[in-house]
Amino acid sequence: MASISGLSGFDSAQFVDQLMQLETAPKTRLQTRVRSEESAVSALQTLNTRLAALSTKAADTGRAGAWSTLTASSTTPGVTATATAATAATSFSVTVDRLARTHQLTFAAPAALTGSVTGGATAEPTTVRLDRLDGTAPLDLETDGTLQGLVDALNDPANETGVRATAVRVAEGSYRLLVESTATGTASDFALSAADGSPLLGGATARAGEDAAVTLGGITATSSTNTFDDLMPGVTLSLAPPATAGSTATLTIAREAGAVQTAVKSLVDDINSLLTSFDTVTASGGTGSAKGMLAGDVAVRGVRTALFDAVYPKDGTTLAELGIQTDRYGKLVLDEKALAAAYEKDPEKVAAALGSAGEGFAARVRDVAKSASAPVDGTLTVAVSGRQDGIKRLADSVAQWDLRLELRRTTLTRQFTALETALTQMQSQSTWLAGQIGSLPSRNG
Repeated sequence: MASISGLSGFDSAQFVDQLMQLETAPKTRLQTRVRSEESAVSALQTLNTRLAALSTKAADTGRAGAWSTLTASSTTPGVTATATAATAATSFSVTVDRLARTHQLTFAAPAALTGSVTGGATAEPTTVRLDRLDGTAPLDLETDGTLQGLVDALNDPANETGVRATAVRVAEGSYRLLVESTATGTASDFALSAADGSPLLGGATARAGEDAAVTLGGITATSSTNTFDDLMPGVTLSLAPPATAGSTATLTIAREAGAVQTAVKSLVDDINSLLTSFDTVTASGGTGSAKGMLAGDVAVRGVRTALFDAVYPKDGTTLAELGIQTDRYGKLVLDEKALAAAYEKDPEKVAAALGSAGEGFAARVRDVAKSASAPVDGTLTVAVSGRQDGIKRLADSVAQWDLRLELRRTTLTRQFTALETALTQMQSQSTWLAGQIGSLPSRNG
């Protein structure tokens, strides 16, 4: 309905706007609640994400391998060792008898790269035979008959020869063929000839492949490679230049508490950071402090309490002797020196008390964090879903208020327009009457 506001001197549009401000107040309160709930959901989602990450970290921190950190050191370059969790701390000496080496053939007659070198007395002039002497059938290789073609055929990965070939330049335009196995050890030997078995390039001088060998306390161990897997339970020994035959190395396997300290400290720091965040968002407010957006949320406070209580073993003992305690501010405190001393004294006890197996500290933290952040039924996940449903209902209410207010404005506009029309008519009538009265003749006495 069209408005004629102001014709009578009465501004109906202004009155309608002022009345609508009063009518809009409930909608404004709903919108404020929506924004507040959205902020709460954002805070919950952040806590949920951090708890999921903490669950993963606690599982990794407490896994068995993390508590058996061993380092292996050697006194001789080229002699190294690695140790696994199955290894006991120890020290031993090892003497290098020999390093593993490949089987090698050096052919006597030089030739040009383009010279014909593969022909035998009765064989195909471009075919050579490679016998790897391992019980498998000999491999016949087709070449173009030249020295370069022979090298290419031996090195072609598609042929799977198990050898590598090189043409060594000995004079201008003159080369000698060198072929060696890609593997090391005594079982790496092979033979190379024309297809009919006749020798190539004047025959070859062989350097036999050898197994690596080391001696420990009078016991000799061999390996086809320069790596001795499980030379002792959990210990792998490796040889490489500059280690030489006859050199002796002292290997020391020792526990390394530093890695355990770092892992536990990182876990404690993450827990404390989360506890601080929980305290911030659930703060009740007071003198000099802001009220948290999740103040009074019982579920959130419950997760905070469970996370803090994870430091206490279920048998009623404490972790104080392992360096983990609580302070009066509701946070965890780690004494790294006490942890290192406890680990050095009894690593298995520390692993059981702090690890993620059984009822260890990391296991309890993992379970609390996982229970809170599980994708479907986690405590905070459910809280997020509940608040999001509430936001949808509030949004529906806001939409309904939009329709209601639109109808209310239409009604008020119609009413005040009718009132202003009536006032205008009355004003016109008053003016007409005043004119009529003014035109009447006046009488004296």
